[in-house]
Amino acid sequence: MGSEGGFSAQKRVFGGLPAVRGRPSSILPRGRQIHKTFNNIKITILCGFVTILVLRGTIGLNLVSSGAEAENRHLIEETNRILAEIRSGKEQDDLVEEEFFSPNKTFTLGEKISSWDEDRSLWLEKNPEFPRLVNGKPRILLVTGSPPNPCDNAIGDHYLLKSVKNKMDYCRIHGIEIFYNMAHLDKEMAGYWAKLPLIRRLLLSHPEVEWIWWMDSDALFTDMVFEIPVSKYKDHNLVIHGYPDLLFEQKSWIALNTGSFLFRNCQWSLDLLDAWAPMGPKGPVREEAGKLLTANLKGRPDFEADDQSALIYLLVTEQDKWINKVFVENSYYLHGFWEGLVDRYEEMLEKYHPGLGDERWPFVTHFVGCKPCGSYGDYPVERCLKSMERAFNFADNQVLNLYGFRHRGLVSPNIKRIRNETVNPLAYVDQFDIRHSPTRD
Repeated sequence: MGSEGGFSAQKRVFGGLPAVRGRPSSILPRGRQIHKTFNNIKITILCGFVTILVLRGTIGLNLVSSGAEAENRHLIEETNRILAEIRSGKEQDDLVEEEFFSPNKTFTLGEKISSWDEDRSLWLEKNPEFPRLVNGKPRILLVTGSPPNPCDNAIGDHYLLKSVKNKMDYCRIHGIEIFYNMAHLDKEMAGYWAKLPLIRRLLLSHPEVEWIWWMDSDALFTDMVFEIPVSKYKDHNLVIHGYPDLLFEQKSWIALNTGSFLFRNCQWSLDLLDAWAPMGPKGPVREEAGKLLTANLKGRPDFEADDQSALIYLLVTEQDKWINKVFVENSYYLHGFWEGLVDRYEEMLEKYHPGLGDERWPFVTHFVGCKPCGSYGDYPVERCLKSMERAFNFADNQVLNLYGFRHRGLVSPNIKRIRNETVNPLAYVDQFDIRHSPTRD
């Protein structure tokens, strides 16, 4: 990337690795030759060990078969035990009885900070090499993540990878930095709430970033051309998809969606996080807070407190304190519920074009209720996976178009060539590179 913190356009590199001058490429320094030989010996020994294990189990070598079988069983059991420990997230120190945060105390995300705007402004003055504006645009950090443990099934890990690839593509195209988290920074704030301590830590650790953009792992960019109109929010500190009538008139628990939202790096955001977090600690605090939220938010089922309901409750009950700095966005799909969208992609391709970001060509498709990484969900897993495949390929086609390819179908991982090579490749760059799209602005 360029010198401005990764925001300049990515350079294309053609051809292979540069040749090394002054020394034949086949001759290595003696130290490297010895190191390479040692590695080869280790690999050979390991392969021999694996081969012996396989032979013991398949052709029954006379190497005390009963002992070999017992050893194989032990290896299998040990492997399964390790996998089980990884999936459960438990180490030896975790096997003690869990203590929950006391409901008689008020939970905090950390030490109270009251002068962040002044401190950050001074830091930016002292560090001009880390500007908050790059090419005239505010620096944005897209933040996403997944649990630290493997998914309950392999297909879940596969779709997490696709989700990451999708976000990396969008960020590369639009000069946005990306942060992927797999760590629980606060054991009390697990599940829905894990994003809060992470966002706070990133705000404080990256003063050069103007906006933190949180995006759930089950949300995909499906308009690779559309850009968030950040200048529209110059007087606001939180941008979130939702509907004001549902929020203030009906007090609905689905008035907003916290699967994709933007936080400005400022004191106001830290204060909101401090006010938002106390319902989050797992155990009795979260359970009692869930009862309060269900009693006060229309349509909310009876379950423990979640971050989305808590934010809605906070904005409704303390409207005068917060709402002037909150932009409830619905002119485009910062969050687009997947049902009703994924089955219309062919219609969108026929009638519209990328760059619209709304119901005609949704900016973000969010698979709320689908849990490909878990063992349960609100929708049949086959339906969710097929729909996620369609959304990924719908977006990926917009990326592959520059290179002359597209998927054979919206449910196919295979691609096909859509145009031939040319002696004038720069003409295709000017025509098909999303960064040059006239609809981008």
